[in-house]
Amino acid sequence: MSRVLKFYPNVSPREMVEQGVFGGAYFGPNAGPEFTQEQEALCGKLFTGLDPQLYRGDRYLPKRNRYKIRSGKDFKFWTENNWIHPRDPFGWFEWYCKYSQGVRGEDDGRQIRRWQEFTGTNGRWRNNLYNKIYKSGDWSVSPRIQQSLLHWGYQANEEDFKLWCKANKL
Repeated sequence: MSRVLKFYPNVSPREMVEQGVFGGAYFGPNAGPEFTQEQEALCGKLFTGLDPQLYRGDRYLPKRNRYKIRSGKDFKFWTENNWIHPRDPFGWFEWYCKYSQGVRGEDDGRQIRRWQEFTGTNGRWRNNLYNKIYKSGDWSVSPRIQQSLLHWGYQANEEDFKLWCKANKL
């Protein structure tokens, strides 16, 4: 019997773009491969009515990010670490755009595990952020971590923070 992987981002791909992710250049001409008509049909339709500079900008601009800082690695780093699956040549966010529209594929398990490790209930960076919020009482602490979590479709929130405190007996 296969184990069900829990995947429950709280920010949709469109909301991510609206809030400001990837310096506005995730699908831009200098991000990696060429953004094809097929990718536009699957991913681009999610962003209908939005300024293309929010997701197809010519270059990464930290000011386009919600927290106004640079966060994440570039395409070369992703490919060197074998994080790119052939079906989704732009990587995780392309996969998430498709997944959110019901497209399923052989890479789903790996991508969901990556999401869980980063921002799931036991995710390293989610727990790191909640620990910092607990210690400081400041919800604006660690903008780089918050931006990174947003890149993974997660926004820190009071409900999850309370659950984290309870799980950690705080």
